Amino acid sequence: MSAGVIAFVLLLAVAAYACAGGTDYGAGFWDLTAGGAERGKRPRWLIDHAMAPVWEVNNVWLVFVLVILWTGFPVAFQTLFTAMWLPLALAALGMVLRGAGFALRKPTRRLARRRIYGAVFALASLLTPFFLGTAVGGIASGRVTPGTDASADAWSNPTSLLFGLLTVAATAFLGAVFLTADAVRFDVPDLASYFRRRALGGLVVVAVLAAVTLAVTHGDAPHVWRGLTHGAGLALALVSAVFLIATGLLLLRGRARWARLGAVGVVAAAVVAWGVAQRPYLIPPSLTVADAAGDPATLTWLAWVSLVALLLIGPAVALLYWLDTHGELEPLTDADLQRGRPAPEDTTDDD
Repeated sequence: MSAGVIAFVLLLAVAAYACAGGTDYGAGFWDLTAGGAERGKRPRWLIDHAMAPVWEVNNVWLVFVLVILWTGFPVAFQTLFTAMWLPLALAALGMVLRGAGFALRKPTRRLARRRIYGAVFALASLLTPFFLGTAVGGIASGRVTPGTDASADAWSNPTSLLFGLLTVAATAFLGAVFLTADAVRFDVPDLASYFRRRALGGLVVVAVLAAVTLAVTHGDAPHVWRGLTHGAGLALALVSAVFLIATGLLLLRGRARWARLGAVGVVAAAVVAWGVAQRPYLIPPSLTVADAAGDPATLTWLAWVSLVALLLIGPAVALLYWLDTHGELEPLTDADLQRGRPAPEDTTDDD
């Protein structure tokens, strides 16, 4: 089995996690910026309902990424987790804290504890994509090579920091677009306008950061810059830009449901463009896909496992997403939004 095929499967899995997990991280970003308890009550209640059915299943894509990288490209796995263990460890810690905060804040009856869990969830939703983005930037900038020791320079350079900021902006954009569609589906026009404005603002920030990041890669990550400005990498980058413009027009025309597809297209095309721009390297410019690949027999079995997963798990996940985006899993009433919580609660601050 060709190592290039498995590398492409890995890239698609990364794109899937960027879109699915990124939407959840973006919802957490807007939870963080929603304001105080009274002002942010209704946006946060919509965020809870929008995330609840799917936030756990989105991590399936991350597990798939780690399995493919670990078994299919063990040299790359060792190199990345040795050189950038700190940002990756912080991202992993953020995932754990984020999940715990989201799961515990909803059933908690005491206001003080709910605020703590909510703050943990929101802050982790900001920091986790940032550190994942810095790790990607470290790969793109060529500062990681086999045998590289852990160093702050591997993930705190200009390319890494801009990739981190761009990742946060992209997740915020995705989250706002999906929340706009959720507000429309729940027939809450004021929240639809609330998140539409934030989606359009996120779109502008993504466009600006993408342009700045591309300019910085010219000198700081020349191999990736050349890949993004020539051939297939350039074509995919242009596709991402077209999706970005289309998403903005759909939002302005009130077509929030179609805008979700556009937002996913923006992120998916951008991730694939980055992967294609790195060819033939898995870690440019020192470790090619062929050199990083494991045993051919392992790659063959990994291909079969990926195919089985696609046939068995793929339809189930697709059905779950369809049910969620069509409001078949957890209905939300206007009365819910007005009171903010479905049942009376104890709001005392003492234990």
